[in-house]
Amino acid sequence: MTTPIDVFIPAIEKDLATLPHVIDSVRKYVKHPIHEIIIVAPRKQRILDLCAKKGCRFVHEDTVLPITKKDIHYRSKTWERSGWLYQQLLKLGGDKVCSSKHYLVIDADTVFIRPHVFKMGNKSVFYCRNWSQNEYFKTYKKLMGKSRSSRSSFVTHYMLFNKSKVKQLKQFIESRHHSSWYSAIMKSMNKSKQFAFSEFETYGNFLYSSDPSKMILKPSNNKSLHSSFSQISPSQMSSLTKKYRSISFHQRKEYGKSSRDASK
Repeated sequence: MTTPIDVFIPAIEKDLATLPHVIDSVRKYVKHPIHEIIIVAPRKQRILDLCAKKGCRFVHEDTVLPITKKDIHYRSKTWERSGWLYQQLLKLGGDKVCSSKHYLVIDADTVFIRPHVFKMGNKSVFYCRNWSQNEYFKTYKKLMGKSRSSRSSFVTHYMLFNKSKVKQLKQFIESRHHSSWYSAIMKSMNKSKQFAFSEFETYGNFLYSSDPSKMILKPSNNKSLHSSFSQISPSQMSSLTKKYRSISFHQRKEYGKSSRDASK
């Protein structure tokens, strides 16, 4: 594959159990020339050390957007989702951080276990699943003024973004809402719902609504596990690779009380 890409991984310190495996899997299984792998995170020494060890560029998360996590208030008495939402907004801010025309976003708890291609000729490959959160599409309709266009869900923990298309999406949102794109997203959400916005559904459906012929949809075949990467034996990994393309480890606490779970 000749399309060069950057890789953009938002992370927090509690991701350090899986993050090295995520980075290694990207280098092994992403079949594109990788310009650089960028870790977007709080400035913590252990994260800086990992970036140095793995040859990744560290970007302080507070420098990506005009707002920081402190400006986001998305919580209830039983759950805290401000950090979860902040990471989604960071991904949409990746066009300001990455120098390649395309950047691959991957969650810091998701490891590739089979080869992945994200561009085939002039088409982009999107890995999909067949279920999602209905609230994502309510927000999408408020935000974009139209219903979802794809029957498949784009929420699969990783996605290739085209910088110019991300810019178009944000410009569309800003012109429609007469505010910053991130303010419009937060105002369009029902903040009493625990899962009320998806960057992947929003970007995927934005592209699909304009030119689905430029998109190749493939099943993601992602497996959610509640163990750790180190607990997987070679024989288990061998059987996993026969059925799945990637594995996600949903056991960490995400910026507070609520675990990032398979619902994301």
